[in-house]
Amino acid sequence: QVQLVESGGGLVQAGGSLRLSCAASARTFSHDPMGWFRQAPGKEREFVAAINWSGDSTYYAAPVKGRFTISRVNAKSTVYLQMNSLKPEDTAVYYCARARYSSNYYYTGQDEYDYWGQGTQVTVSS
Repeated sequence: QVQLVESGGGLVQAGGSLRLSCAASARTFSHDPMGWFRQAPGKEREFVAAINWSGDSTYYAAPVKGRFTISRVNAKSTVYLQMNSLKPEDTAVYYCARARYSSNYYYTGQDEYDYWGQGTQVTVSS
């Protein structure tokens, strides 16, 4: 069983920054592609960012590209999401997830992930 625990959410003013962390219990973490998703009130969960297991390939959803950065430290079994220039429309519950595949690639589809964290709330005030 893989456990993913997110932290770092909170309330921030528009234009501010937050860094989310996701600590994983999987012994395979160093070979697990990871991703971040978010779900705003009344909306479907959507893809935010993904990273391959070696950390040298990333992909971002258009609304966050240039503002958010995904990274990982395999020695700490942790993946991060640095969020800068936050906007009120970034308000959502943010989830990290582990891809079900072991290829050194990134994945953007929710059905490509098999384990999910409990989520952390990010609220951006205007």
